Amino acid sequence: MLEVHRTHRAKILNYSQVEDSLNRHGWSASKLWNVANYHSRQVWEETGEIPGHEELKNELKGHDKYKGLHSQSSQRVLEELAEAFNSWYSSDDERDNPPGYRKQNYYDQQGCRVHEEHPLSTVTWKQNGIRHDTKNNRVRLSKGANHKEHPKAWEYILVEYETRPGVEVENLQQVRAVYDQTKERWELHLVCKDEIETPDAPGTETAGIDLGISNFAAVAYSTEDADLYPGNRLKQDGYYFPKEIANCDDSSGDRATRLHHKWSERRTHFFHSLAKHIVEKCIERSVGRINVGDLEGIREDENAKSKNWGRHGNLDLHGWAFDRFTSILEYKAKVEGIEVMEVSERDTSKTCCAFVFS
Repeated sequence: MLEVHRTHRAKILNYSQVEDSLNRHGWSASKLWNVANYHSRQVWEETGEIPGHEELKNELKGHDKYKGLHSQSSQRVLEELAEAFNSWYSSDDERDNPPGYRKQNYYDQQGCRVHEEHPLSTVTWKQNGIRHDTKNNRVRLSKGANHKEHPKAWEYILVEYETRPGVEVENLQQVRAVYDQTKERWELHLVCKDEIETPDAPGTETAGIDLGISNFAAVAYSTEDADLYPGNRLKQDGYYFPKEIANCDDSSGDRATRLHHKWSERRTHFFHSLAKHIVEKCIERSVGRINVGDLEGIREDENAKSKNWGRHGNLDLHGWAFDRFTSILEYKAKVEGIEVMEVSERDTSKTCCAFVFS
């Protein structure tokens, strides 16, 4: 059995009844993010170290902004901030900046700030903050203490939802309220746990995959077949979107947010489509195991320092989410009974198969 988590997007049916409450919680998530961001920067300046999510939780659990959300929802905001700092800190792209504040300032002609607005951040409810009515397609989402008439009052947001036909929402693990900037409307992302039976492997053949910069993936099979998958679209997006985002007046404004979202969706679609195609080819060729190159070999030299692949090469290597693609490929392969192994990235397609590219 394979345990998987599926995310179903759902439309909110009683929108007028819950919009205000969701707005308040989205605003609270942004405020908590900013408080935690400020605290992290102070600690970093004083100690040279960035606090992890556990330290943030311990330091801020008594803060008033922490009480704007259910405790587990607040914890998730702090986890996301810590993840963002870690991603920035481990990046070798000098153009990257640490996570910014989630607010937009407005100034008068003299340069004095006269107003600020906070975007509506995603709010995540985990199991302790959820009650799921499967018969009526409703979820009760616990309110933060600051949004109750009394801090200990039993109050919640009752959301009626609708998914696409044929979707059954069972074993609900998380609910994410996500504000769609383009539609100017909230929607729910329902994360469910599912167990599926995995079939026997299609066969005993093997495939080796090299992930690279010029070609995103080179696949060699022990049957002596081979496929190349150029990454032209990813490269084009990797140059286009950062330039467009840099031209935005506000890096956290609506246009920049839409560009980030579109860029992310295009990458994700590419990864899913490519992984699906490769797995289908593996089934056709009776492949039972896929060997994927361990990327540490191309990101670091023998002294564990970042390799310099040139200005464009570094941009490509950093911008392409190899790890993200590998995780998608691993999931799709396991569903079909195909094992995925990470091996040294030194000519994976040669050492694992039949020297097809020699």
